[in-house]
Amino acid sequence: MQQRRRHVYYFGAMGVCIGLFVLAWGVVRFFSVGAAIGMCLVAMVIPPLAAIVANKRDPQDDWWQDPRWDDPRWDEPGHDRDKPDHRTPDQDRRDGP
Repeated sequence: MQQRRRHVYYFGAMGVCIGLFVLAWGVVRFFSVGAAIGMCLVAMVIPPLAAIVANKRDPQDDWWQDPRWDDPRWDEPGHDRDKPDHRTPDQDRRDGP
């Protein structure tokens, strides 16, 4: 699922959530308080599910494969976190021993 589609699903789910709350306490409570409470309970479950869908990792996405995570000095004070310490095999071959 691409990022744009995830955003559409998220905002759609959140719109349904808000719509359920507004309908429950603006209209349905005049006919059935139990139904209004049930609608609110359903609406209460939607935001966590929407967040899970919005943060779902795709095989095409590679944002979680950051080379800085392999940096052994990552947590040391004063270490520049934007420049990883480990070198690739190509860099070792070019520079020599």
